[in-house]
Amino acid sequence: MRKLSMEELNRKSTDEFKQAQKLPIIVVLDNVRSMNNIGSVFRTADAFLLEGIYLCGVTAKPPHREIQKTALGATDTVNWKHFETTIEAVNLLKNEGYKIYAVEQADESIMLDKFTPDSSKLALVFGNEVSGVEQAVIDVCDACIEIPQYGTKHSLNISVSAGIVVWEVAKSISK
Repeated sequence: MRKLSMEELNRKSTDEFKQAQKLPIIVVLDNVRSMNNIGSVFRTADAFLLEGIYLCGVTAKPPHREIQKTALGATDTVNWKHFETTIEAVNLLKNEGYKIYAVEQADESIMLDKFTPDSSKLALVFGNEVSGVEQAVIDVCDACIEIPQYGTKHSLNISVSAGIVVWEVAKSISK
């Protein structure tokens, strides 16, 4: 076994990325405070060719040095928009035909391993590092997706959650 060189990875250029067909998934960040988390989500969105990211409320927006530390240039490839409130972003997405899923522990949540997307256009809402997705946002979502967890902790870092959920949903859509 031999590790591949950067040239062998056949990475897209920024222009190729922008012109490539995207997965019809928009990640919505609901008041995410850590710029490292925001940058990591940008990298995840780039890795899976997502349609874009909506940055809402207090979620910082590029350009910012702290976001760039983890985004490593993904803010130049991934489309993003900023909204004053997450509700505003969710309402726009609903009007554009997206199904909206909060990633949150809720009484009627769908476990990620049982989730099957029933729409071609999805938005995944990830919440604040401490308080999660706001209840007012959950109230306007179509459903909640929950990551099954088996240990003593009952939460994951938002960037880890985004990686897990986006990977699983991208696999389902690609089938």
